Amino acid sequence: MIESHNHELFVEPKSSAGSKVLAAFAALLITALVFGGYTLLRKRHAEDSGSLASSQSSATEAARQPPKALIIVDEALLQGGKSTIGGVVRNTSAEKLEGLLVQLELRRRKDAQLESRSIPLTPANLESQEEGRYVLELKAQDYSSARLVGLKAGPNSLPLPYATAQGQKRPLERLEPKTIIVGRPSGKGGEFLNSPENPARVP
Repeated sequence: MIESHNHELFVEPKSSAGSKVLAAFAALLITALVFGGYTLLRKRHAEDSGSLASSQSSATEAARQPPKALIIVDEALLQGGKSTIGGVVRNTSAEKLEGLLVQLELRRRKDAQLESRSIPLTPANLESQEEGRYVLELKAQDYSSARLVGLKAGPNSLPLPYATAQGQKRPLERLEPKTIIVGRPSGKGGEFLNSPENPARVP
């Protein structure tokens, strides 16, 4: 008589009510965290989009308005390894403009990346038809170009509509005169090649 023996290799643990409650609570917690993070990301994205749209709208609105200032741009002056960028801003409006800043876009030589600089005017506040000047000195080896991109005013640096004009041109480089001395070839014994004592026939 052959006896059969049944061996249980895997025993399924019996589920309890406590483990089910714990799993449900963990699932709810994870869902709440995911939903909260998604809501926070949406809110931050909406704020960023709103600020970007607001700045673009301000710039567009400023471009549509009649110019309130005239920016006279001088040509860059190269001297002693430095580039001097400057010009004059004239208030062409009937109102007082305060806290004026000229915004320039610089291109670096090493990586061709753009860099923005805001240059304050001297004086920064202009009455109608008054003028102020801006100056920026840079190392010529660090930057390859500079471009005027905007005019801002007030404590919030709001963009202002403006017009541009050509200013002072770069002075011509002065070339120092050089004197070149050419030595005269000497004859035999210090005599002339063609003399009454030593005539030479000219073809």
